Amino acid sequence: MRSLFVLAVVGLLAQLVDGSLGMAYGVTSTTLLLTVGVSPALASASVHIAEMGTTLVSGVSHWRFGNVDWQKILWMAIPGGVGAFLGALAVSYVAAELAEPFVAVFLFSLGVYILARFSLRRREKPVKVGAISGKFLGPLGLVAGFLDAVGGGGWGPISTPTLLSSGRMEPRKVIGTVDTSEFVVAAAASGGFLLALSFSEIPWGVTGALLAGGVVAAPIAAWVVRILPMRILGTAVGGIILLTNMRTFINTIGVEGTAALVIYAVIVVVWVSALVFSILVNAEEKIAVGEGQTA
Repeated sequence: MRSLFVLAVVGLLAQLVDGSLGMAYGVTSTTLLLTVGVSPALASASVHIAEMGTTLVSGVSHWRFGNVDWQKILWMAIPGGVGAFLGALAVSYVAAELAEPFVAVFLFSLGVYILARFSLRRREKPVKVGAISGKFLGPLGLVAGFLDAVGGGGWGPISTPTLLSSGRMEPRKVIGTVDTSEFVVAAAASGGFLLALSFSEIPWGVTGALLAGGVVAAPIAAWVVRILPMRILGTAVGGIILLTNMRTFINTIGVEGTAALVIYAVIVVVWVSALVFSILVNAEEKIAVGEGQTA
């Protein structure tokens, strides 16, 4: 009973981060389950079944707060569902670890770009809202959905930074759209897992605990996304992308020991500094807008 309570708390915290920043529920929950000895296939299956409930509540909450771009959901969700279903069937045969270094380098690079875009461009708006082609969204959804099912998490970590880096969507719209479309991905992956695995193998107690915590957190996270200013939210997401990918990135480039610790520290300091700077710039922009309205 105590372990289920801990899992529920993990689900709550993971959903708070996922619903606020567009990523981390699957990665956080799956990592915990793997740590306590659950097999990769069962861990991913449990997380995706739980996500069917958390993403449904999260999607409704984001919709109520106006955080969703429905036109882009169609282009992403259907290919994402196809990729997730195929990934669930292939999880026993595909070694997701082989792709991790390449994905980490790609996402780390996007994190650097997003952090610079939202925190350093003081005199320029970081987002110019515009159309994004379905030829871009479809393949993105397919790849993100496949890696999500195979690795137990990947829809948000891949989709959110990629869309943010385009500079054509507000951060809150990116997060709301990614979280809402994830329901289709979670449902498709769950269907694939239930076909590939025995129904009795699924640890339903674990799944229920993760679901309960996530459902509680989903509306709170959607509200946070609604009220956070665009510049601050984008900077926060950029930093999380760096933090979640820096270990694999550093290992990929062959840095270890003291040098690796120094790089970790530098990344954290840079992110915190960028976040503080973005808060100050946002305050200046609000003052400028207020003066313009009273002039």
